[in-house]
Amino acid sequence: MGYSGEFDDETMARAYGKDLKMSPKHSVEICRTIRGMDANEALDLLDAVTEKKKHIAFRRYNKLVPHRKGGAAGRYPVKASKGIMKVIESAMANAQFKEMDPDEMRIKTAAASRGRVIEGWMPRAQGRATPWNEETTNIEIILEMTED
Repeated sequence: MGYSGEFDDETMARAYGKDLKMSPKHSVEICRTIRGMDANEALDLLDAVTEKKKHIAFRRYNKLVPHRKGGAAGRYPVKASKGIMKVIESAMANAQFKEMDPDEMRIKTAAASRGRVIEGWMPRAQGRATPWNEETTNIEIILEMTED
């Protein structure tokens, strides 16, 4: 499993979160929102989402999702926001290790894909059981230097 975006070692930094216990749908919507933003701007947005001050617009499968202030149908995916924040901070730390300024970087690639399914069971009456699986998500972040 590799990165999906092109990578130049001298001007970019990257991080990968594998099998994170969060919703793949929420992660895809968050990645779509933060793609192209400055790294600090994206962290501020995700921090506001965890405090439920700003929402993430849901563009697909949003039939029963209510519209929020600002016009778009959306939710506050707190758990996924916290996980993606950690991956962005990791990419910024990788940039700092490579002696780049993480404050002057933007998100070039933000991708989320389904990870493995952790199988589980929930006991039911009469000796039966119901599947109770846990979804995981793989998150990929590539930061690049901005040309000012």
